[in-house]
Order: sequence, then structure tokens, then C-alpha cells
Amino acid sequence: MEKINIMINGLPGNVAKKMARFAITDDRFTVMPFSLTGQEIEEKIITLDQITFELVKPDTRDDKISRIRTQFATFIAIDYTHPTAVNSNALFYTRNQIPFVMGTTGGDREQLEQIVKNSSTPAVIAPNMAKQIVGFQAMMEYAANTFPGLFAGYDLEVAESHQNGKADTSGTAKAMAGYFNKLGADFDINDIQMVRDPKVQEKEWGIPKEHLAGHGWHTYTLKSPDRSTLFEFKHNINGRDIYVIGTFDAVLFLKEKITDPDNSKKFYTMIDVLNKE
Repeated sequence: MEKINIMINGLPGNVAKKMARFAITDDRFTVMPFSLTGQEIEEKIITLDQITFELVKPDTRDDKISRIRTQFATFIAIDYTHPTAVNSNALFYTRNQIPFVMGTTGGDREQLEQIVKNSSTPAVIAPNMAKQIVGFQAMMEYAANTFPGLFAGYDLEVAESHQNGKADTSGTAKAMAGYFNKLGADFDINDIQMVRDPKVQEKEWGIPKEHLAGHGWHTYTLKSPDRSTLFEFKHNINGRDIYVIGTFDAVLFLKEKITDPDNSKKFYTMIDVLNKE
């Protein structure tokens, strides 16, 4: 199998670092020594496992891309940057015809989808790259569409805990709240409890200390009006390995779509990746 050139964007962020370290040892990929980063990042380079990455900021990336292309004519970008950069990064990728896998949450998601659909650049975009959680969401979506109003009158509580460097509310929690609303709950996504305090996470939630810097714990609790009945759904992820596996599967999926001459679709989600399997 020919190696796939990948550019992992978001260094020196923790998720991008995890992706890079795994990819460097993965025989399926050639990791490019460049990474798009934020304007506020002070470092110009970062070294991981003997590879030195040049950090490319927004004000230089348009000039840099031509130089990068002289070394790597074709490649796929993996985006784990910042929620505020989602839409501008998508515009950059599509303008320069760089296929990409985006696991970054936030931004204007409807606009993000349209940016890709109106372009000639394919992409896999999902707020959660963990295949098992995506599958769980698909089951909830099926239930919501098949049994609307099932939990009518029930009160819903949604609490999510992530490392304190995560700037926005979990996109997965928002999506799940939407499914529960279709099932009859009347819940405002602004009421999602967003926990980022390590002391609360360790003492009250019981999250292992070694995973405070990288985790995703979600709890969805439904209570009947008379409080005689309770349903609770949880998915607790320690570390980031599960997201790496899903992201790399998305890269392989996207590579197949790029090389398929009969394919005209551009916008994909992790559901498409799962259906391929």
C-alpha cells in the first residue's frame, strides 16, 4: 500500500500531538513536517519523535502552501485546531483543494457543510471521531425518528466533562440533546453542564488523575414527571486513543473517495465511514 501523506494541523495542541505521535509510527502514513497553528502561538517549530514541524500561522499559510506543494504534491489534512478556526480553515482547504478530515468542534456547522458542498474538495467532518460513540449517536437518531415523543414530559439533564483546555461545549453533547428533544424532552442546549475544573472532575466525578488532561465523560439523565422513573446514558472516555483510531479510519476512507473516478460526493461524516465498514 502506498503511504498517504498527511498534514496534522493544530500543533502544539494536545490532540494534534497525540495524532502526530501515533501517525509517525504508523506505516500507512507519511507525516509532513508542517502544521497549521494559531496566530497567537509563539513557537515557530516543535519537535516530536525526531520530526521537527514548522508551525504555519494564518498570516503566512497562503504563501507557504506553494512551497509545501513542491515537497508534497498530494496530501490529506487532519484538523484538530481551535473552534474559532473551523470555518476559516475549511475555506483555506477548499480554496487550495486540500482534502481534509476535521474533528475540531465549534464554528458555524451549517456554513461549514456548505463550504465543502460548494467546493471540489472532499472532506470527512464530525464533532466526534470515536466510532463507537458515533454508532451510539446513530442509534439515538434512529430512536428519535422512529419513536418521537417517547420521553414526553421527562426532564433531561446533560453534563459533560473534558480537559480544561477544551474551549467550547461538546458537539456530541449538543447532538445528543437534540435527539432527546425529538424524543420529547424540552431541553435548551445552553443548559448543558460543562465541567472543566480538574478538582471537581477528580473529587466529584471520580475521573482518574492521570486522565484529567485528556478525557470525555458524558451523562444524560431522564426523569419522569413524578420522579418514579429514571433513565441514564453514559459514555466515558479516558485518553484520546479512541479518537486517533477513528480519525485514521476516516483518512483511509477519504483516500478511497479521492481515487474513485466515479465519486462526486464531497461532504462526508463518520456515519459514512462506519457504513463503509
